[in-house]
Amino acid sequence: METEAASRVGAAAEGVISRLKKHIFAYDGETLEGLVAKYLTEKGWTLAVAESCTGGLVTDRLTDIPGSSSFLERSVVTYSNAAKVDLLGVPADMLEAYGAVSEPTARRMAEGIRKLAGTDLGLAITGIAGPAGERSRNRWNGLYRACRREADPLPLSCFPVDRRRNKIISSQAALLMLKKYLTGEQEDG
Repeated sequence: METEAASRVGAAAEGVISRLKKHIFAYDGETLEGLVAKYLTEKGWTLAVAESCTGGLVTDRLTDIPGSSSFLERSVVTYSNAAKVDLLGVPADMLEAYGAVSEPTARRMAEGIRKLAGTDLGLAITGIAGPAGERSRNRWNGLYRACRREADPLPLSCFPVDRRRNKIISSQAALLMLKKYLTGEQEDG
């Protein structure tokens, strides 16, 4: 009876995995931040993070991993436009033209933190936590490595309006983007 039940559970699990494989990022209690830490450590790469709408949550998650000081060099929360200009070198005219929640800003934030820290990778996230204040259709993650730049939009319409949930979902998306880059799931551009 137990053997038959285990066999059925195994078959059901295989069916779920085969259908959802591209959406699965970890197995058996692994965490996304743990996988990112593992891949950064294996590559011997360092990371710096610039966060806006997540308020340091991406960094908080990464520092929950033992040994994170071997890959995480620094992090800044650049919540205001002035902080983005002063700390990361985002041009004020870019913020005026495109806004803080834009692809160009996310890219410049990621590039700015990487240059400031002298790391292999710079990761940035900008957006509006909601629900009060200005509305935006997107959140943006930026990833910068040497001459490679990319940014991924995160449609606001799929996010609930609760600030805490938005921060958690946004931090998850930023870490997933980084994981995909580290594992080669995201094409090198």
